[in-house]
Amino acid sequence: MPDADPLSDLGVRVGPEGPTLRVWSAAATRLELVVDDAPHDRVVPMTRDEHDVWSATDHALTPGRRYWLRADGETRGGAVFDPELPLLDPWARGLGRTGRGEWRATVVDESFDWGGVEKPRTPLDRVVVYEAHVRGLTRLAPFVPDELRGTYAGLAADTTIAHLKQLGVTAVQLLPVHQHVDEQRLVAQGIENYWGYNTLSFFAPHAAYASRDAQLAGASAVVREFKGMVRLLHEAGIEVWLDVVYNHTAEEGEEGGPVTSLRGLDGSAYYRHDAEGRPVDVTGCGNSLDTSHPAAHRLVMDSLRYWATEMQIDGFRFDLAATLGRGSDHAFDPEHPLLHEIVTDPALAGVKMVAEPWDVGLGGWQTGAFPAGWIEWNDRFRNRARDFWLTDVAAARAQGTPPTGLGSVASKLSGSSNVFAHDRGPLAGLNFVTAHDGFTLLDLVSYDAKHNLSNGEQNRDGTDDNRSFNHGVEGHSDNPWISDARRRSMRNLLATLFVSSGVPMLTAGDERGRTQRGNNNGYCTDSELTWVDWATQPWQQGITDDVVALTRIRAENPALRPTRFGLEGACTLSANEIDWFSASGAEMHPDEWNDPHVRTLQYFARSTPEHEAPNAVLVLVHGAETSTAVTVARHEGVEGYDPLWTSDDSADLHPVAPGDEVLVSGPTVIIYRARPATAEAGA
Repeated sequence: MPDADPLSDLGVRVGPEGPTLRVWSAAATRLELVVDDAPHDRVVPMTRDEHDVWSATDHALTPGRRYWLRADGETRGGAVFDPELPLLDPWARGLGRTGRGEWRATVVDESFDWGGVEKPRTPLDRVVVYEAHVRGLTRLAPFVPDELRGTYAGLAADTTIAHLKQLGVTAVQLLPVHQHVDEQRLVAQGIENYWGYNTLSFFAPHAAYASRDAQLAGASAVVREFKGMVRLLHEAGIEVWLDVVYNHTAEEGEEGGPVTSLRGLDGSAYYRHDAEGRPVDVTGCGNSLDTSHPAAHRLVMDSLRYWATEMQIDGFRFDLAATLGRGSDHAFDPEHPLLHEIVTDPALAGVKMVAEPWDVGLGGWQTGAFPAGWIEWNDRFRNRARDFWLTDVAAARAQGTPPTGLGSVASKLSGSSNVFAHDRGPLAGLNFVTAHDGFTLLDLVSYDAKHNLSNGEQNRDGTDDNRSFNHGVEGHSDNPWISDARRRSMRNLLATLFVSSGVPMLTAGDERGRTQRGNNNGYCTDSELTWVDWATQPWQQGITDDVVALTRIRAENPALRPTRFGLEGACTLSANEIDWFSASGAEMHPDEWNDPHVRTLQYFARSTPEHEAPNAVLVLVHGAETSTAVTVARHEGVEGYDPLWTSDDSADLHPVAPGDEVLVSGPTVIIYRARPATAEAGA
């Protein structure tokens, strides 16, 4: 018979003797549960078992009740004890604030009628991710009632969902919705953490994103509104993914930093320290959760299980995920027990797990190194797509020749097999051109450098590695030639995103040409600068229409959505067979791949169907500003090609036959669907 799980049922649970609170701490010598039992607080001593789990039972621990912890012990090695300091239960599922603004854990009523609505469970090859901020997406939305703008309920409004469905989005990935607070530095400056990567609780939803009525009604109402959002999105067939920050917490900095929960209970165990007890910070955020310790490991797993089951979340994007895979020696280990358990735990079966595969510690860049079952943000895709369409074009203008050839961009179109192991397949990569941090899509084609002075750090914050191109003028321009060139570059980048093998992610507002006026680090700006602007000019509607067309093309053409890497000379089911042709219509010669003068490529992909009808596409990529003649590729079994879309909005597309010559202005993407040869044609 297996041993009982010593770390089971942490937090408040209802047992045979009544509601019981269980908390882990090895370093504490005394723990007390304090219950808000107005007009007085009731103190309940906690007892410790042989596994360092402390518990206390109190019948007042019912929904709506506030409670907190007090801990005493020896302050050393990262543990900071103060017997008078109120501490949060790390497993608390609701938080509330006192009249003095202090945070308290709150027992929540978890009952909710899901109405029979189940998770969509969208196959990964059909996923289109939309990264969004709960407040920023609808704060300016005229189609959402005033009182619901910028809230969970506003995100699930009929009109918001209709927009997502029109775009072809299958999953919304929300920036952090765990309860978070502002860093001390930002508070001193009078600004706030808009993005939310400063977690106070791994279980409680961020209350400020709920409607005012829900906030006034308390933590249980906030949880209900969140669940209501998920239910409505699921009814529409849209998954909900969360950006989760398990690598660090809001207890930033050991010297004089906040003590709100883990540090006051047993900071020496929950956070990373070296052999001398000094903090090890591989996140750059003031602490790092030590997932090599069973208690911290369990905290992460319990949180994931709670959100995936009780809150019905479909996927998680792990911020600085390399931190979670560091062992007791602080080195990254792809076989780390936590990384393995996250993708094998039965309670998390079918949940999509996405790694941001890096942190700022030694050996922190780990793209491609995560184990099977993980999806990874593909920063190499982002970099090469930007280089090919932007910095290469800028270099060609300035020097006559771009610095690199077609080889790298071709590998990204076909799924980044040079990054991800063969057995993981192309869906191991989540492709993106922009994300919440960095330039928006419009700013990427409008600015050569960041403009972050409003962040209060003398423009030092934010990356300088933008790989952007302003097309001749920094910032806004009324020059029609520059505007047209920028919009074509936007369309080329979007096309590259949606025709490439892998999982595509679109950033909210990019489908509308949203700008942050050159700010590439909007983490501390909660204003019109970072919110999606829903006022629409004709050119913005055009970009939206392009996204709609591209996601539809992706959905209708399985040749663009392989789930496996193929092998040369073999037929691999659910892969795609790829052939590469030059502008002359001949197969690409090895010398052409790295020749910077070669900027035109024909990418032919044929599906190897297992579940869908056979399909083939031809994607013509021309990465120069000059026009070129392209001889349409000949391919066995293909009678002709029907045009589906082009980034050249002035082009007059029509069906073409193999061997036809097409004059292509540049830079341009053209997508064709191959028309199979009929029996008569082949006779």
